[in-house]
Formats: sequence, C-alpha cells, structure tokens
Amino acid sequence: MRMIDFFDRGARIAASRPCLVTDAGTRTYAEVAERSRAIANMLVADGFAPGAHAAVLSGNAPVAFEAILGILRADGVWAMANHRAGVAENAYLFDLLDIDTVFIAQEVGDRVPALREQCPRIRRIIALDGPIDGCDFFLEDKANDASPVPQRRDGLDDELAFLANTGGTTGRSKGVMLSNGNWQALVSSLVASMPMKVPPVNCVAAPMTHAAGPLALASMALGGTVVVLPKFEPEAVLRAIETHRVTYMFLPPTAIYMMLDHPGVESFDLSSLEYISYAGAPMALERLKQAIRVFGPVMNASFGQTEAPMCVTAMPPHEHLNADGELAHPGSCGRPNLLSIVEIMDDAGNILGPGERGEIVVRGPLVMQGYYNNPEATAEVSAFGWHHTGDVGVRDEDGWFYVVDRKKDMIISGGFNVYPAEVEDALLAHPDIAQCAVIGVPHDKWGEEVAAFVEMHSGRDLDAEAVGTFVRDRLGPVKTPKSISRVDALPRTNAGKISRAELRKPFWEGQGKTI
Repeated sequence: MRMIDFFDRGARIAASRPCLVTDAGTRTYAEVAERSRAIANMLVADGFAPGAHAAVLSGNAPVAFEAILGILRADGVWAMANHRAGVAENAYLFDLLDIDTVFIAQEVGDRVPALREQCPRIRRIIALDGPIDGCDFFLEDKANDASPVPQRRDGLDDELAFLANTGGTTGRSKGVMLSNGNWQALVSSLVASMPMKVPPVNCVAAPMTHAAGPLALASMALGGTVVVLPKFEPEAVLRAIETHRVTYMFLPPTAIYMMLDHPGVESFDLSSLEYISYAGAPMALERLKQAIRVFGPVMNASFGQTEAPMCVTAMPPHEHLNADGELAHPGSCGRPNLLSIVEIMDDAGNILGPGERGEIVVRGPLVMQGYYNNPEATAEVSAFGWHHTGDVGVRDEDGWFYVVDRKKDMIISGGFNVYPAEVEDALLAHPDIAQCAVIGVPHDKWGEEVAAFVEMHSGRDLDAEAVGTFVRDRLGPVKTPKSISRVDALPRTNAGKISRAELRKPFWEGQGKTI
C-alpha cells in the first residue's frame, strides 16, 4: 500500500465525516479527496514526474495537508520541511534532497528569490494560499481537474514514500528515506499501541512539519477528524479539546507543561481525551503525575526518532500506574512496539543484559531505508546489522526501556559519567523551576564540570545554593551542578527542543572540541 492508499481507506469509510477542521470551517473526506485529486492532476499536467521530490513550506493549515496528499496522489515523494527554519537552512535541505517542486505559503513568500538562486534543481514553486511574486503559479488558478488520477508507480513496499530530515542537532541535516513499507509499519504500530474506542479526533497543535503531521495523516486511515490549529497556544488547545471533543493528540513535554501551568486548565471539559502522546524528551515525573491527575489516565509514552519514526517503544495509559495509583515504571519510554525489535548494545556490538547501560539499537520494518545520497552515514548508523539510535539506555528484567541520555551529550567529569537528563529530572522536581538544561563546561582539573541553566516559574527567584542542595540530596556531589544560572528563555531548535549545543558554544569556543 502507498501512503495515499491509507488516506483513501479513510475517505471510503467516512466520506461525509469532517476530515480537516479549523475555526474558519470544515472540509469532509469527500471534499479533501477531491482537492487532492485536483492538485495531483495539476502537478501531472505540469510535467511532475513519478517519484519526483516535493516539499510544502507552510505552517499548520488544511491546504498544506491537501498539498501533501496531492503530491502523494501524483506518485511523488513528500519531503518534510520546516517553514520556521531560516532560508539558508531550507535551501541547504532542498538542495540536499533534490527537491523538484515547492509549495510555499504567503507567510514565507519572501524566500522565493533566495530559493530560486540557491536551489537550481527546483523546477517549480507553487503559491499555496494566495498569489506570491516570483512563483510559477497560484495553486487555485490551476487545481481544477478532480478526475481520477492514474497510478504511475508500482507502490511496492520498498518504494520511497517520503523524506524527512534529522534536524541538524548533531551536525548538518541528513535526509532520511522512508518507504511505503515504513509507513505501513508506522500506522500499524500506532493502531496496535493506541486502539481507538471511537473514530479519532486528532488535534494538530505542534508543528505538522514534525511528528504531529505524519501522526495526523496516519489517523486519516481510520477516518479520523483532524483539528488544525495554526500554532501551539495552551488556551487554544484546551478550548479545541472541549469544543471538538478531541480524543488524541501529540505534544512534546514542554507544551504539556505549558498547558498544565495555564491558570484555567481545570475549568475545561477534557473528558473526551483517550490519548495524549508525549515523546521527544523525557517527562519530569512530578509533571507526569500532575498530567495524569489533570487530563486523566490518558498519557501515552513513546520513543522513536526520524530514522525509526515515533513508535519504536510505547507505554500506553493503562500501564502508567500500578494498582496503588502510583507510577508503575517511572521514567520508562515503554516496551518494544508490535513491529520493532529493540536491544541495548555496547560499543563492540555485544547485546547487553537487563540493568546494563549501552546504546539503544533497533531492527524491523519501521527502520529507514538509509540516508539520502549518504552511504557512509548509512553504514555507520547500521553497524552490526542494527540501527543505532545514538541514545544511551537500559532495560529492566520485564523488558521496560529507559532512555538515559543522548550518547553525545554525556558529561565526563573527573572520570565519572554524568547524564544531563538525570540531573535535569532532579532540577525539575524543584517547585520553583519551570524548565532547565544541563551541559558540561571546560574545567582544568576535571575535564568538564556540570553547569545548569534554568527558567523559573512566574514570580519565583533563583536561590542557586538552595537548588544545589536540593539536587545534591538526590544525586550526590559529583552530579550536582557546580553553577546554576537563570535565563529568561532557553535556546531551542526549530523542532522546539531545548538546544544544549547552543548553550555549549560560548564555553567551548577555542577549545578545539565541543565536549
């Protein structure tokens, strides 16, 4: 099955059901299917080749989803792209991925000249939501033939379906090749780990250019309604849950914290929720308990990455709590999903036993085909016949996995390994601290020392000595930050994750290394 076949399944079983919903209106599955056919026919008529790569440069919007479906229906390859990234980063990505066609929103329409200049392989740029100077044409002017679109590729499991990118958190972005078979594994794993009691109503508030977009497309296979919010705002999300009876959504922990901190969170009717899926970073245990109390037993943990998307492991709501109502597996990201084999491996390629720390490695149909035009990086990440995630983890006797930290973020201080995530968990347990990041900074004697940067809750001041004592009581002196600094806002990547790399830069300049 092709990616578009999953949408068509939803359209067949739910033609009259709302597919895409915004404050401005609703489009049914039948209407979205018609729009996707019109966009596909427009592309084919303009010479768009089977297997050509196309990107949609837009924020969260129904027309952006329709353009993606049109690309897939024209038997193209959808390349995920983040409109919040700078023009230079987008140009680098488009050139890296051999992008043939770009749909672009008016919000970022001023980038057209730079893309023309820096990406000579782009054959057409199509204005998405209104006329834009320099574009080849405006979508609405040509997308008018909604007749059936002939299939032009075989649709085999190993056929390239979409291209993602690694985000560049550990260097320049790499293109991740994901096939029809990868998409089948993703949808199957999601449905197996989160069975829906009713047709899902999925709220897209996190950027659709990351996990929230593919998850919304996956929900369409079930005939689910997708409520599209232009951006994440805590009150808007809470109101959408109440108004549209949202059953499922994906949010990173930072967004969940912002919802929990909203003064009116408990005044909204959130009883429709079945799942809030969180991933991308560990969730502080006290905050997880708070989320279960406020939202109900709906929290769904998962672990994955671009190269093995989103659901390598899962811990569904009913496995979060034990019979006494306490966290049953505190800090766990779950057990392997239906179609993934997961192990812990040492640097020599040996599989480790319960309780032993090593790198989390994965096998199965969820794992990517490789990095686009980068066989060296593909070989490196596939050593010993397993996909290497770059995450340090451990599993217990019952098969529950725990992510300790990113392998490259580990701090070595005086010969001791310190994992930033562990220290961050201790800091976040302090009632005055809202967000934090921990890094290693140069030290003449110890090599590195632990430094923390914190955002405080509104109206709270930082008492660094008291916070240091708070952490020392939990972790001991080696892991306790030697400096704790208050910041107004921690640096973040385009995906919204806290960027330890940005925090490290000023400390490691001139050192000849960054860790």
